[in-house]
Amino acid sequence: MMIRKATLLILATSLLLPASLQASPDSGTEALYQQHCASCHGSDRLGGMGPAVLPDNLSRLKKPQAEDAIRNGRPATQMPAFADILDPESITALAEYIYRPPATTPTWGQAEILDSHLLPHSHGSLPEEPVYEADLMNLFLVVEIGDHHVTLLDGDRMEPIHRFPSRYALHGGPKYSPDGRYVYFGSRDGWITKYDLYNLEVTAEVRAGINMRNIAVSADGSYVMAANYLPHTLVLFDADNLELMDIIPVENDAGDSSRVSAVYAAPPRDSFIAALKDIPEAWEITVEDGQPNVRQMQTDTWLDDFFFDPGYDHLIGAARDGKHGLVINLDTGKTVADLPLPGMPHLGSGITWEYQGKRVMATPHFRTGAVSIIDMDTWEVIKTLETEGPGFFMRSHENSRYAWVDVFFGPNKDKVHVIDKQTLEIVKTLQPAPGKVAAHVEFDRYGEKLLLSIWDNDGAVIVYDADTLKEEKRIPMNKPSGKYNVWNKINYEEGTSH
Repeated sequence: MMIRKATLLILATSLLLPASLQASPDSGTEALYQQHCASCHGSDRLGGMGPAVLPDNLSRLKKPQAEDAIRNGRPATQMPAFADILDPESITALAEYIYRPPATTPTWGQAEILDSHLLPHSHGSLPEEPVYEADLMNLFLVVEIGDHHVTLLDGDRMEPIHRFPSRYALHGGPKYSPDGRYVYFGSRDGWITKYDLYNLEVTAEVRAGINMRNIAVSADGSYVMAANYLPHTLVLFDADNLELMDIIPVENDAGDSSRVSAVYAAPPRDSFIAALKDIPEAWEITVEDGQPNVRQMQTDTWLDDFFFDPGYDHLIGAARDGKHGLVINLDTGKTVADLPLPGMPHLGSGITWEYQGKRVMATPHFRTGAVSIIDMDTWEVIKTLETEGPGFFMRSHENSRYAWVDVFFGPNKDKVHVIDKQTLEIVKTLQPAPGKVAAHVEFDRYGEKLLLSIWDNDGAVIVYDADTLKEEKRIPMNKPSGKYNVWNKINYEEGTSH
């Protein structure tokens, strides 16, 4: 095991002790923070549902911009506006408070990761047969963020099999082993959990960082990689028991470090692709004999979100300015096209399908009510569909004629559009629970049924017939967010996120 650069010093100004140990905090401002901010950003500002709010984490956000975000909220995020709750002086004080450096810097490196490692059931120690009867390829996992639980759902009967607690604030979607038996969860506070879907047991856990974005599992199921905001690292684990293999500091040749926005597996390339938050680069990481090798691909701007063509020949990244996207040839590392995509596309939710003999991709936008449809041969936008608000998730299935997109942000967030993939027109708009957010569709393995979340503590997963678009049943759940079908995920179905 090789841990680089003396375990990094773990970014000396990136982590923080509890507020009571900071240098001369203003008790009134600290109280405001604990009252209004801690539930999302953590009582110690290390992050939770929201990102960490620390000086190094805010290096590219100026104080006036931070004040504006507190005052008016941030579009396309869960950050609310406080202008009607806090007076201008309190908003300014909070902005000043989050830029205060910590008095003492804790670390999260090799020793801390090793100490966090838990093995309630090691690999191969549990029975090889499932403890229930179901089509193991047509299972769904439904993440219920209302009370931090996960429901295992039978995709044939559309009935729950089991419900179990998760770590706090899962993010980035669970990732399955190639055979579908194991699932790996990543939480915002850095925990990776390996869960045996046959035996309904946790087999291993480890904490990869303080504030983590997501995880990825290699195509052969051998490795798990974690993408951290804090510290600025990628961390590689053995997938069997989540044993630490390497810590990779994320920095460029000039020594500038970066948070990692996300990491993805690229199966045809036997590699991982990482999106960086603070450096205009994308990284490809290959693992040979347990050792990661990094290839840095420079871009002319910061890229926030990634999409890949089906062969993983090209990476499509959303530019941070929210006005365009770049297409990068992954073999050469060169930018080969610039896409006009105003409104900050959510490329991580993009999907593809065959249209008039060619492959197209489609993506919703965070900041404008539109879906862009792009020819993947010419990289031209062939159509822009107007929607009733900015969207978050888009889904379809190879066997379905329809694509579904929500309008997660804005006054019409209780609606969802259905798009005909051959006419490229919205053919139906549903409003399944007026006043409650409707979001995140996922199809069953056959493309015959689909699930839609009512994103509310008193919510539900709604089952629809994918052809008639008729509602079939509602399964009550506590703020269900993502739903992930085993078959679709391990086969990289064209209509779901990867």
